[in-house]
Formats: sequence, structure tokens, C-alpha cells
Amino acid sequence: MKHNYYIFKSGRLKRKDNTVFLETIDEERKYLPIESIDSLHLFGEIDLNTKLLNYLNSYGIIINFYNYYGYYSGSYYPRKQQVSGYLLVNQVQHYLNKEERLFLAKQFIISGVFHMVRNLRHYENTKEYIETINRELSDIDEVPVIPALMGIEGRIRNVYYSAFNSILKHGFLLNKREKRPPNDPVNVLISFGNSILYSTVLGEIYKTQLDPTVSYLHEPSTRRFSLSLDLSEIFKPLIIDSLIFYTINNKILNLEDFDSKEEICLLSEEGKKKFIKEYEKKLSTTVKHRKLKRSVSYRSFIKLECYKLIKHLIDDELYKPLKAWW
Repeated sequence: MKHNYYIFKSGRLKRKDNTVFLETIDEERKYLPIESIDSLHLFGEIDLNTKLLNYLNSYGIIINFYNYYGYYSGSYYPRKQQVSGYLLVNQVQHYLNKEERLFLAKQFIISGVFHMVRNLRHYENTKEYIETINRELSDIDEVPVIPALMGIEGRIRNVYYSAFNSILKHGFLLNKREKRPPNDPVNVLISFGNSILYSTVLGEIYKTQLDPTVSYLHEPSTRRFSLSLDLSEIFKPLIIDSLIFYTINNKILNLEDFDSKEEICLLSEEGKKKFIKEYEKKLSTTVKHRKLKRSVSYRSFIKLECYKLIKHLIDDELYKPLKAWW
């Protein structure tokens, strides 16, 4: 079984014989069997060389890099082993066709909002927020362009975030969503969690023939894998937000796991490890799939969403985004 490896310490990562070797600055040494690596997540300052990159490339292993604050900054994306010129042409055609692009963009929003409402229904005193969100969502069919769709999504997300204070316990509050930089513990967890999810979605896209740079809700641009942003909209409330509620309300994370420095709030290394531990548990949690008649993990649901998108792009089956039924 393959694993994601999260490396917080600084040091050197290199190929040694037929394995990946980590040597940290405090001289801790660890071998990572290449067959066991799904992806690498580097939070510390790590030196590496082309010999290692070539080795990882042959196994299709993505390296995700995070900055000083723990937020995603980029990936080493190996040469794709799953490619299809036919699919790429169709993927681009669906972007260029305004109606096709708008249809897909709406599906990502509809699924994401479904999971926001699903989260809120688990808690008391959220009925008013749900009603407001549903009113906003009812206008989505009439939206003619992507910017107007993004406007609805933004208003819904503001209402959704304002409901957090009816859910969170133990002194955690979210007054306003702040990204650059996050200035309170809840904003930190949202940004950190979304960063980790973004890299996970990118890793699942890599295993398919989809091109991660051609997207529909978010504008394709240079220097980013925007299809990961699109698909992450579905899973942010389903995985990350529910995990934030769980870790805070069950005191897995507490206010002592955060530090404030020059009006920037930071999640401690221990806090990151706690959150990632629960994140990996969540990804490996399985649910009986109604159509496939077998247990499917949250991680596999991400990959299945990629395959559903592929079927739509090649006119095999209309795309119906995930709406968690469990």
C-alpha cells in the first residue's frame, strides 16, 4: 500500500541504492521504500538533486512543496505516464465552448454547496444560514457567465463561513475569511487544509489522462494547475471543513497549537502533524458505494470524480458531480 510522506524537518533527500534516503539536520536517517511512496510533501528546507528527481520521475511520484507558513507553493510534476491527445482536445473544446464550460463550472459549485449545507445540517442553529444559501443557489440556473457564477459562489461562501461560529467550540471564532495572510486559527486551518487538499487532488488527476492546467470554473493560467482548484471545490467542505469542526470540537487541536507573529497566525509543527494525521485517516475512511457496490475511500472518490469528468468530456456520460449520500 502506498503512503503520502510528510517531511517537516530540514535536511537532504537523495537516492541511495534503490530507495529514497532522508538525512535530517539533526542526523536522523530514514529510508523510504520507493514502492511505498504515493507522494512527498516537503515542509522543511530540503536539498535534493536531479538524480533523485529522475528516480522519482520513473515511478511517477509528485513532490509537493510548502512555504515557511505551511501553505502550498508548488509541485514537481513528473512527466505524465497517462496521456491522451484525444482527451486533451476534448478537454480544451469544452473550455472554449461557453455553454459547455458554464455547465461544468456550475456542477462544481452545486456539489460544493451541497456539501456545505450537508455540514451545516449536522449542527443546531444553522437553519437560517441554510435557507439563505439555498436562496442564493436557486439563481444559479439563470447565470449566463462565469464571473456571475463566481459572484454567487462568493456570497454563499460568506454566509457559510458566518455559520462557523454557531458550530465551533472552545474559544475558536471566525469573524471573516482572511487568506493573505490568515490572521486567526480558524483561517489558518482553512488555508492549510485547502493547501493539502489541493495537492491531493493534483496527485489523483496525475493518475488519469486529464490535463491539470485546463479548467472550467477557475480561469486557466500560467503557473498553476487550475483543474485541481475546480475539483477541490467539491471536496473542501466534504473533507477539510468537516475535519476542522471535528479537530476543534473534539479538542484534538487547541489554541496552544497556534502562534501569532507580527499579526500573522501560524499553525505549529505539532499542530500540522495532528491535522495531517486526521486528514490521512479521513482520506482512508471508506463508504459503501451505491453504484459500484463496494467500499470506496474518500481518496478514491476524488479519483472517481476525475473519471466521471473524463466520461463527460468524451461524450460517454453526462457529468453528475458527487453529492455525498452517507
